[in-house]
Amino acid sequence: MRFFRSVICPPNLCVFSSRRQFHPSSSKPHESPATHAVRRKVPAMDVAVNREAFRQAVANTLERRLFYIPSFKIYRGVAGLYDYGPPGCAVKANVLAFWRQHFVLEESMLEVDCPCITPEVVLKASGHVDKFTDLMVKDEKTGTCYRADHLLKDFCNEKLQNDHTLTAEKAAEMRHVLAVLDDLSAGELGAKIKEYGITAPETNNPLSDPYPFNLMFQTSIGPSGLIPGYMRPETAQGIFVNFKDLYYYNGSKLPFAAAQIGQAFRNEISPRQGLLRVREFTLAEIEHFVDPEDKSHPKYSEVSDFEFLMFPREEQTAGQLARTIQLGEAVSAGIVNNETLAYFIGRVYLFLTRLGIDKDRLRFRQHLANEMAHYAADCWDAEIECSYGWIECVGIADRSAYDLHAHSDKSGVDLVAHEKFPKPREVEVMLYAKSIAVVRDKKLVITTVKKELGLAFKGNQKVVVESLEAMDEKEALDMKANLDSKGEMEFYVCKLGKNVTIKKNMVTISKEKWKEHQRVFTPSVIEPSFGIGRIIYCLFEHCFYTRPSKAGDEQLSVFAFPPLVAPIKCSVFPLVQDKQYDSVAKLISKSLTVAGISHKIDISGATIGKRYARTDELGIPFAVTVDSTSSVTIRERDSKDQIRVNVEEVVSVVKEVTDGQSSWSDVKVRFPTHSSASADASK
Repeated sequence: MRFFRSVICPPNLCVFSSRRQFHPSSSKPHESPATHAVRRKVPAMDVAVNREAFRQAVANTLERRLFYIPSFKIYRGVAGLYDYGPPGCAVKANVLAFWRQHFVLEESMLEVDCPCITPEVVLKASGHVDKFTDLMVKDEKTGTCYRADHLLKDFCNEKLQNDHTLTAEKAAEMRHVLAVLDDLSAGELGAKIKEYGITAPETNNPLSDPYPFNLMFQTSIGPSGLIPGYMRPETAQGIFVNFKDLYYYNGSKLPFAAAQIGQAFRNEISPRQGLLRVREFTLAEIEHFVDPEDKSHPKYSEVSDFEFLMFPREEQTAGQLARTIQLGEAVSAGIVNNETLAYFIGRVYLFLTRLGIDKDRLRFRQHLANEMAHYAADCWDAEIECSYGWIECVGIADRSAYDLHAHSDKSGVDLVAHEKFPKPREVEVMLYAKSIAVVRDKKLVITTVKKELGLAFKGNQKVVVESLEAMDEKEALDMKANLDSKGEMEFYVCKLGKNVTIKKNMVTISKEKWKEHQRVFTPSVIEPSFGIGRIIYCLFEHCFYTRPSKAGDEQLSVFAFPPLVAPIKCSVFPLVQDKQYDSVAKLISKSLTVAGISHKIDISGATIGKRYARTDELGIPFAVTVDSTSSVTIRERDSKDQIRVNVEEVVSVVKEVTDGQSSWSDVKVRFPTHSSASADASK
């Protein structure tokens, strides 16, 4: 469920935030640069949140400054496909570069790059071919397709928010529908759509019954068309199928993590919400392989004291709100399943907040029981609030050993790890009768009396033997007890679909002691999966604000990107058109290029105010203004404060603040401030 409230902010900055509860010992929550830049100048006031107007202002600026635009625009575009323009590409590249530094480098991960085209057999094993579906309905007259659950969710939310005639009983029913939406079958979903009279949004035409639609793009590999394949819906499978080689590359040691950044494809039924729901997108995924019997993490103490908004499933089912919880307390209380999962939750929190995501509008929501796969130990989503509501941007899941088991079973290749013991361990194992063949399965030794089984079951002997050899220890002990007391027992054989009679002379069960030199097991997987486009869009909203021009006759758009992700680190321009100033500007530009600092030089004749406004709209954090041949000013975007620096020191100062070695406040105390009437000049 999503919770909204009006927040304290000026009318020109629409901020959306959940109602928060803070830990008594926690400090005041961090404000985003955009929020802080405005709040410190405008008295706080309660305002009605105008999500649509804010969203439109952001979208207009993004498209006008070419951050991203609809793909194939001159042909009227295709829903769910977008092109990143120059500043958008730069922001994306900076986000991915920081992701690599924060995760791959700092955690010594193994990065791989796998093909986008995936053979069907791989995705059959993973379950995507059979289960990667959404329920779809069609407009019975126009054929337009819609996601059935989205139509029902939108209808219920609209009624709950805006229909004041709704009875308490009906409201409770709709809240229940929203809570169990993921569990509804096609029949149940169709019944609710008909009960509520939901029709096609654009035409009000009747809708078809819901039916499953596989979201993968199908293709064929090779000219014969005999090898079916799909465009991958995620990057993770490429890592799983390479586990054996990666494990060997890592010295056959656990734990280790593999990472991959790449494109993924999902044929969304009805793409909407811009970059939030698209058909081709960038994923950055980590598969951290760990011993299922030891999910501790050596660096857990580095994040255990973090406090941030968490939304455990108990609070969700009780209708409560997200609250600030210390990560270490969440692990101790059993809210988060294990230390490794918690460690990655903490690292994701650091990653997002350092990018510029507002801490107040970031929460970690635990999956409800009806959202969890049966094999998963625990799952959390990092959700970021924007004008569309709470958006899942990162999933952090303990997937147990499901994926490696699935690919082992399908491929016949053991995807396992080994733990060698310093000294051999003596263990008790089960023996099934005395016979020629001996098969070891975990701690069970399975043997069969083929002569007796052949006489009894003839052509079905092999199937019965396979079923006996597949027994676990509990089943074997139960069989031993029955055979000792009764001499025979009924035993169900799956492949025959019936019970057969097993007699005492066919199987003799006993325990013997064996020495084991190593333990063989299938690792568990902790998977953080990042939707890069979603993160970037939320970052755009969190960093966007407007401020009045000096004349007060218009609102100027600003993106308050941290230097880390800003598309361009600084701009360079002469105060006025002058050959000497132009030469100095070009010299500084050349030095910045050599230092690897992205910048934009502007020697046009526009006023200094207009040039500042243009760079602010691109989110450029610093502007170097050449107003003499010996020294220049450096202006900080959000405060508009300026310092005076010698020409020879410009590059080192800009690099210092853009690399994060020093803050703007640190630099300000070392250099004289500059005040000029032109500094705040408007367009």
